[in-house]
Amino acid sequence: MSLPFLIYRFSDLASRAFYRLTITGGRVPAAGPILLVANHPNSLLDPMLVATAAGRPVRFLAKAPLFTDKRVGFLVRGAASIPVYRRMDDPSAMGGNDDMFRSAFEALEDNAAIALFPEGASHSEPSITRLKTGAARIALGEFDRTKKSFPIIPIGLVLKQKDVFRSKALVVVGEAIEWSDLAPRGQHDREAARELTRRIDSSIRDITVNLDTWDDRPIVECAAKIWSAEFEADDTATGKLGRLRIASDLLPTIRESGESDWQVLLKDIESHQQQLHILGLSPLDLSTDIRIRTAFRWALGRLYLLGPPSLVIALAGFLFFLPPNRATGFIAERSGADEAELSTWKLLIGIPMYTSWVALVGLFLGVRFGPAIGFSACLLGPVVGATGLWLRERGLGISADMRRFFLLRGRAELIAGLRTRQAAIANRMADLVRYL
Repeated sequence: MSLPFLIYRFSDLASRAFYRLTITGGRVPAAGPILLVANHPNSLLDPMLVATAAGRPVRFLAKAPLFTDKRVGFLVRGAASIPVYRRMDDPSAMGGNDDMFRSAFEALEDNAAIALFPEGASHSEPSITRLKTGAARIALGEFDRTKKSFPIIPIGLVLKQKDVFRSKALVVVGEAIEWSDLAPRGQHDREAARELTRRIDSSIRDITVNLDTWDDRPIVECAAKIWSAEFEADDTATGKLGRLRIASDLLPTIRESGESDWQVLLKDIESHQQQLHILGLSPLDLSTDIRIRTAFRWALGRLYLLGPPSLVIALAGFLFFLPPNRATGFIAERSGADEAELSTWKLLIGIPMYTSWVALVGLFLGVRFGPAIGFSACLLGPVVGATGLWLRERGLGISADMRRFFLLRGRAELIAGLRTRQAAIANRMADLVRYL
């Protein structure tokens, strides 16, 4: 078993442990040369997410300083990454990029999957930033060498709370980019490189959410959920992302139009979102079935979460991993890492912290009660912790559902008014979409 394959398996496990991960869209070819291009919101966790979505070992283009970084250098080298020399890191080393292109060409000719982040650097901006032409030049240059094309596949990373453990992460595999008309023009045709870069930019934007400012996010999410609640809509992750993208694209158009009716609609959506936020509701909650018999069936399906065995395991898992959890958060928050790097720090600190804690507990119990007990603790501790986490996540969902149920039944007049206003907003949104 090769080291890159082991790195891929580690990436898959780590990304699924840190996030509640959903992968949707198309499929990455299991074999043959491919070029993967993705947005870059989250430092070193982004490569892990891309590798997980690819389902196969991936060779990344990575900035040269990472290869000698004491914290992650072994992972970067172990994944057979290819160094990129950036002017911002060391202007005198820029000549090394000739070797970078040569290594990328050779890897593609060896049927490898190559991945890179065309933005050039990780960031916390609300939209993808201007793309570099490196991906396009690699594709065009490889066609120059072999006269064979290969898929260029965009991957979108959508992370709502990227530095929060067990927050939701959506990874979208887009459709292969059409570039057969550009391929014969070659690596040194600057206009061809710019046009292919433009297509890469467009394809990544199609599978991500891009905003003018982070303040727009609640409005966009509210508009998308109103549409879902009031009309029959695709409820898959891809469908939800599509509605978010449409709402984010329409928002600047509405603001720049000067149309008074559209401005009023925007203010009404914002007001509706703020009122729902105060109540702890979402647009989808207003259409919830709150009949007693529905609630009874819902409760029967979740009784197992309230039974003594589930409660004991949930509590035991929480207490067992509480010390390394708190220590990891404490150290990461004081590391000086910015928002785009915080999740990486939590992962890099958390892995040795949790591993050391399990070993320490096993050693203590082994010395106190015998080797068999200590060994059993090392094996069962992570299982109990993972199971307890699973139960707690679903238990918190029950608590939130119960609170919403009693609120919806207890404030019937208020909820009826909100439903009426939401339906009117949805109809005006439909008129706007048809007009545009």
